Amino acid sequence: MATISGGVSTITKLRLEIGQLNMDHPKTEKWGIDAKLSPLLGGHRNTIFRTKDLDQNVVFKSTRRSPAAIDWLEAVHTHARRAGFVVPHYVKSHDGQFIEDGWTCETFLEGQHIEQADLSDIKSELVKFHDATSNMVQRPGFLSSSKLRHFSMGGDIDLSLMPKQLVRRCREAWETVSDRRESIVHGDLNVRNVLRTPDGRLALVDWDEARRDLVLFDCGQLEADDDAGKRARLAWEVACSWKIEPEHARVLADHL
Repeated sequence: MATISGGVSTITKLRLEIGQLNMDHPKTEKWGIDAKLSPLLGGHRNTIFRTKDLDQNVVFKSTRRSPAAIDWLEAVHTHARRAGFVVPHYVKSHDGQFIEDGWTCETFLEGQHIEQADLSDIKSELVKFHDATSNMVQRPGFLSSSKLRHFSMGGDIDLSLMPKQLVRRCREAWETVSDRRESIVHGDLNVRNVLRTPDGRLALVDWDEARRDLVLFDCGQLEADDDAGKRARLAWEVACSWKIEPEHARVLADHL
């Protein structure tokens, strides 16, 4: 199994340790918060709770990410805000940590989910964001689709767990588009993750799958893409779901 400079294997070990620490509910007192928690639906890979009736409500999410991977998001979020998006702020615990026992805390954003037909409304902000982050380094512990043509592990993907023939099809799909433009991508653009705030601005939430990769992984969700781009995105969804959402991944793999 290939790794890069020892970093990915170390991060994987850390994620396992975080998973062992993760509780059914966050210890909100570590953030100095005393409030009833309500579950939020829609998180297929994370457990999510929110508070109510606070001056500033917050969201607690279970996470498999390393502290370095969460720290990396701070600069990414800054660029997203400058591009025009509203983005939640991570809240540090009393100990100055973004992660406590496998949980993060971030500000809750009020807003309504947009309709599928309105998803293209974020295109202007998204182009500015991609332009601003084109030279940023890869997220710690992650690999792009291009790098995964040669290595096995990064982010939620572990190609060593997949059938060899399926791995070959994924890599062939990524090889076809490997010469296209890279930048930082949100990685999970859909109507569940875009809100229109009460003042009419667009908010982009759930940056858990953000990484450096081909911009087609974002832009292909907003506009018509060619067959090669669609196939590359499908291959990514199969690979990153194989361990976490295996039934979903196997259904998609039949179309790859």
